Formats: sequence, structure tokens, C-alpha cells
Amino acid sequence: MRLWDTALRDVVEVELRDPNQFSFYVCGPTVYGAPHVGHGRLLLIYDVLRRYLEWRGLEVRHVSNVTDIEDKIIAQAASEGIDPSDLAAASEAAWFETSDRLGVLRPNHVPHATEYVEKMGAFIGKLVASGHAYPASDGVYFEVAKLAEYGALLNQPLDSLRAGARVDVVEDKRAPADFALWKLAKPGEPKWPSPWGEGRPGWHIECTVMALELLGDGFDLHGAGDDLIFPHNENERAQAVAGGHRFARHWMHHGMLTSGGEKMSRSIGNVLSLDDALADHDVRALRLLVLRSHYRTPMEVTPVGLADTSAALRRLDSLARRIPEGGTGDGGASEVRTKFVAHMDDDLDTPGATAAIFDAVRQANSYADAGDDERARAVAADVRSLCGALGLPIGETVTTVDAAAEELVRQRDAARAAKDFARADEIKLQLESEGWVVEDFPAGTKIRRP
Repeated sequence: MRLWDTALRDVVEVELRDPNQFSFYVCGPTVYGAPHVGHGRLLLIYDVLRRYLEWRGLEVRHVSNVTDIEDKIIAQAASEGIDPSDLAAASEAAWFETSDRLGVLRPNHVPHATEYVEKMGAFIGKLVASGHAYPASDGVYFEVAKLAEYGALLNQPLDSLRAGARVDVVEDKRAPADFALWKLAKPGEPKWPSPWGEGRPGWHIECTVMALELLGDGFDLHGAGDDLIFPHNENERAQAVAGGHRFARHWMHHGMLTSGGEKMSRSIGNVLSLDDALADHDVRALRLLVLRSHYRTPMEVTPVGLADTSAALRRLDSLARRIPEGGTGDGGASEVRTKFVAHMDDDLDTPGATAAIFDAVRQANSYADAGDDERARAVAADVRSLCGALGLPIGETVTTVDAAAEELVRQRDAARAAKDFARADEIKLQLESEGWVVEDFPAGTKIRRP
């Protein structure tokens, strides 16, 4: 497989540390609010990468952290008048609820920053002892001038990074580009003991320590949004190298979601919630929308785009319902499988891979129209397998049901149980008028979008 390596500025062959195993770390959430569609893209991109590699037969070790102590969490908790740990716990629960809803596989390991504070302190101590870090009046800083290759990930020399660095008002900070490893606590803030005073770790040291602890030196790939290349990922890498470690072999960064041409972010205030985006759509529509956009490009989630992918999903589901399971394809050598793998191995070209799948849908329907059931089943089996490799189940509509519709379903089941069939029919008509397909099963009423 070949991927664009941010550090090398080229599409390169992925070199595995261990044969038949793939280890990767993805910067996870800082838990201080509800997840939005931008987070949905992050979750889906790396879920597709993992699922595809497992489909190809690799053993995958996927680590994605939870930053449960950080300045933004403390500030948001203070504004809401709650404890930072309570905010973090509630936000994390919402994160994984969203992840599960999107059909995303849970990482093999989900380290929490607060679980590794002691190890972070020990790592910082080594950096201080080696001269790469120094204590200051408000904590401990990494001295970037002591690392000759600082800026390698961003591919910029230190002088240019100094020019754009934010200047903190700390009298004994040696250079503007130096960054915090340990922050001394202010009154009322969460704190842990350290040789430099009670406080908490800086954001960058968290990922360095957790990635090395769980994946070891020279793990295969580090993934994140391209907004984290600098300073976060650069600082992660710098700390590891200064500590005598080889960090990630490859760096993968995905493009941001945009809204009206502007980056979507909480700070700007232009975020679109997942609930709003998927209110009238199958939850799979967002996955297919992500697949139709190359991971390195900016992407916009619009009602038109989701309506288009919803229609495309209906074509996949229609094929699956028309041609029952039972075909076996030809064991991996079919034309559609060959095209699919070629696209996926070429820098995770999911737009090309999904186009190959829809070409196969047309082919399978053409065979079925001609009465060639054997070839129709073989191609349909390939379509099912390739959709499975992308985490895209087909054959039944996976629908996001809003609370009002759920309540109507509950009332209809209650009416049927009470043999009030007139009321049950009335509710069915109401649901159908709102665009739902209503189906009766022994277990109760099921609704889906057409």
C-alpha cells in the first residue's frame, strides 16, 4: 500500500515494522463538547483504513487516545460551573455514542491522558536531564533550539517557525517557539505532583508518551487532521526524538471539513452537529459521502450531498435485495476486486474504489436483466464483500430515527397490543405522511426511509 507521507512530502510505499501487522495511532478527542460532523469524518477515515487493512489480511493494532485533561476542558468546565472530570466523562460518552452510531470499530486501545501522568512526568524528567527541557516560573518547557531537526515534519527551518510563534508573557521562557511540557496549576485547577511543582502535563507530551507506551518505537503510522501538523504533531515527534526514540514511521493527515469555504471549528462557531446533518438521512450516507471525497482534500457536508449519497445507497440496497446472497465471486481475482484494491492501495483512493463498486452494481443488474443469474450472483457477492471492506453494510436500510418517530412507533405497538387497530392504522398513516416506510414484524413495528 502507498500513502502520502506528510514528513516525506510524497506518496510512498508503507514499510511495516512487523510483517503482516499494522500499528497506528490517531489523535483522539479533547473531550469538552459534543462531537460534530468534522469529528465524524475523522472517525470514518481511519475506520475505513483499518477495515480495509484487516480485509487484506493484516493484523491491525489501532490506538486512539482521549485527552481528558487540557486547558479547553478546564475553561469549558469553569464556564458551565461543573467539575472538569464530569465534563470530560460526559463528553467522552457522547463521543463513543457517536462512534458506535456511525458503525465505527472501537480502537484496540483507548488510553486516557490522566492514566499516564506519572509516566509523562518521568519522560519530562529525562528531557530535563538531557538538556532538551528546562524549568521556568510557570512549568517546564521543551527547548526547540536543542533539537537540530525540529521542524522536519512541517519541512520548515526553525527560524521560519520562530517568526510565526505566539509569544507568551513568561519572563524566563528562553524562546517563543519553546512549548510547555508541564504546567503549574493555578488555584482551583486539577493537579498532580511533580518535581517541578503540582500541575498537569502539556497537551503534546500526552500523545508522545501514550503512543510509545502502547505501540513502541517505530510504529507504522500516525494519523491526524492536517490542522495538527504544527505544532502538535511536530512537538510530539520532537519530544520522542529528543528522548532517544524512533516515533512514527509514516505520517498521515486528512483534510478539514469546511462550511461556506471556511474551516469548520468550535472556535469559529460554524460547526454542524451530527444530529442535524443526519436528521433526514440514513446514517450510512455520511460514510459514503466521506468515501466519495479523497481523505487529503477539504470536504463540505451539505443536504444536497447527503441526499445524493442516500440515493446511491438505495441503489446498493436494491441490488442486495434483488440478488440474494449465495454467489462467491472468483476468489479475489475478479475485475472489480482488482480495480478496488488498486485504488485503495493508491493513497487510499476511496472515490475511485467506490466508483468501481457502482460500476459493478450496474454490471450485476445487467446480468440479472439478461437472466444470467450465476454471473449476477458472483458480481453481487463482490459488491457485498467490497462494501464490507469499507464498513458499508447493504441490503437493509440503516436509518436514524428521531425521538418523535420513535414515540409514534411505541404508541402504535401499544395500540396493536390493545387491539385498537383503528388507532394503529391512524399512526401508520401519520408516519407514512412524514416519509417513513412502516413494516410490521412479530417483534413490533419497524420504520425506515424508502
